[in-house]
Amino acid sequence: MVQFHPGAHMQEKTYIVDADHDGFRLDVFLSEITGLSRSQIKKYIDRSLVLIHNTPAKKSGHVVHEGISVILLPFVDTTKEQSEQQTGDISLYDAIRVVHKDPSYLVVFKPAGLLVHPTEAEEQVTLTAWLRIHYPDVVGVGESEDRPGIVHRLDRHASGLLVIARTQQMYLHLKSQFKARSVKKEYTVLVHGIIQQNHGMIDFDIDRGHDGRMVARPKVKEITLNTVNDIQSGRTSLTEFTVTERFGRFTLLNVRIHSGRTHQIRVHMFAYTHPVVGDTLYFNKNLVKKSDRPLDRMFLHAQKLCFSDLNNKEKCFESPLPEELITYLGTLT
Repeated sequence: MVQFHPGAHMQEKTYIVDADHDGFRLDVFLSEITGLSRSQIKKYIDRSLVLIHNTPAKKSGHVVHEGISVILLPFVDTTKEQSEQQTGDISLYDAIRVVHKDPSYLVVFKPAGLLVHPTEAEEQVTLTAWLRIHYPDVVGVGESEDRPGIVHRLDRHASGLLVIARTQQMYLHLKSQFKARSVKKEYTVLVHGIIQQNHGMIDFDIDRGHDGRMVARPKVKEITLNTVNDIQSGRTSLTEFTVTERFGRFTLLNVRIHSGRTHQIRVHMFAYTHPVVGDTLYFNKNLVKKSDRPLDRMFLHAQKLCFSDLNNKEKCFESPLPEELITYLGTLT
């Protein structure tokens, strides 16, 4: 029997499989929900710390279905790496900006490098931790105590605008807008390579690949015996881009997403053979030259966000490009 301590750095947590994750592998489901890697999830499973119907799960590949409850028990990890991961860079808090303050919501600028909410490793430096201190009214808003007021996310190494609900009424109002895809989001993105067309739409389906990364798959008219093993059923996704400027071997884009899939812009641009500059997960090393100036973040910035308030009046907010990205553009020829 595996021993664990109730006073460890994390508490027992229960996750209910939703319709979007019906039929997923257990490790993929938990990875997507918690932010842990599949190898980390396997450690939990190997230690009998993942329960399904109160019984320890035996395999990472166990298929879960909608409505099933999955319990994650505490996992004690006192390694140096874990300690550093929990501490984080507290100076990131200084870069957070409140763009707009309303009694029912906040619009904030999240700097690159800052997690929106903690993963199961329970990092201490996150946007939600900052919110708890400066806007304690968000505590209890939403559906998870770990993600108070959070209705959408932004990748850790991206920057830009997020709307935070301060009341449950606004949380549900925003959630319904995201579900209906009526929230308008625009991004400034620098990609590798020259895109010749000035405007385009990418409609590749997005799904979880065999290695755990998200993958985009072009539409196919017919699945044959020769292709069936290479095709996975994906989720409909649509990304629209407009070329803003071309720089030698790079293209600056204005991007709008018409669906909200995990890593959507990054996955779509990678599948389009024009990966996002600074992306270390979805990239092609052959596109990077030694002479290129390194960028310690992704060149992906959520610049515009529009949604309706509780009076159904549209509210739009914009965020200028961060100084480090402006400087980087100045180095391109």
